[in-house]
Amino acid sequence: MRQNSDRKKSELPTDGKRKRAAVLFGGCSPEYGVSLQSAAAVLAYMDKTKYEPVPVGITHTGDWFYYTGEIGRIADDSWCGSGDCVPVTVSLNRNEQCLLLMRGDHAERLKIDVALPVLHGKNGEDGTVQGLFELAGIPVAGCGILSSALCMDKDRAHRLAKEAGIRVPVSFVSRRNADGKAAAGRAGQIGYPLFVKPVKAGSSYGITKVSDESELQGAMELALAYDDEIMIEECISGFEVGCAVMGTGDMVLGEVDEIELAEGFFDFTEKYTLKTSAIHVPARISPDLARRVKESAKRIYRALDCRGFARVDMFLTKEEEIVFNEVNTIPGFTTHSRFPNMMKAAGISFEEVVSEILEEALSRA
Repeated sequence: MRQNSDRKKSELPTDGKRKRAAVLFGGCSPEYGVSLQSAAAVLAYMDKTKYEPVPVGITHTGDWFYYTGEIGRIADDSWCGSGDCVPVTVSLNRNEQCLLLMRGDHAERLKIDVALPVLHGKNGEDGTVQGLFELAGIPVAGCGILSSALCMDKDRAHRLAKEAGIRVPVSFVSRRNADGKAAAGRAGQIGYPLFVKPVKAGSSYGITKVSDESELQGAMELALAYDDEIMIEECISGFEVGCAVMGTGDMVLGEVDEIELAEGFFDFTEKYTLKTSAIHVPARISPDLARRVKESAKRIYRALDCRGFARVDMFLTKEEEIVFNEVNTIPGFTTHSRFPNMMKAAGISFEEVVSEILEEALSRA
């Protein structure tokens, strides 16, 4: 049986000059659509003289495909179901370091040098996919299993940031079927307005700014639609800033950016349409304050065991105090996204960002 299986496997040739980079997109997450936009941009800006892109699409239901069609069909979500899709899986034999393309009764090996998950949210940004590729012996660009899982978990990320000497918002965690009256009592101690959010979710899904106790129950039910644990958190007066970080030992930092809000908070709609908000790069703050923000970003990045790249989000109060918000281990990667624009402001192009991320992963391997 073993011999027959081996005979039915063939290996696709490579030109021997470029490294094959698997770019994962889609995924079983509410952020599926965001992932498509990010991955399309990454594929467009990948240096084709150095890397041979291998697009791997994951459907809403978790089916994996090797995609050979046009990049534009990823962006408009017409990629799946075409003749350009071949079922694919990851070989867990560490000596192979390849994908297995399922063609009828046989599988073709497609050697992979590095994997770049462009999967936002659960089942992609939380350490699950990172674990799969690490088991397979394939280098993974970006944060590893531990840091991905920690950064997805807002409660535990806050605890570690606090241990590192960074102020975090006052908060507590409530779980499904918890005592609603007890949660309301603790929320009242924090004071309104406050935020209710899933502990593990991204792109502001399930987050509500609550003005008084009458809105609390509905906000909790919404957050519980995305996770079994929710965080009820102090509202920090001030504005949000972010810092893009690349590297592991030696870090490269982008310019600090600033989110200007006309009203409300930076929810999903504002993040991807900027209807009533604006993003300023560099942030409209003093050089000394920008330096402090960057130093805090590096401290948080290290405390959460980040590597490769991540975006560290913080708040700045009116008193110029820095308060930790969250770390995005796979931030948005469109040409309009915050991470590449912070790097661009620091003199690093989108193409250079993608190359640096892949080269860092290969150097660790």
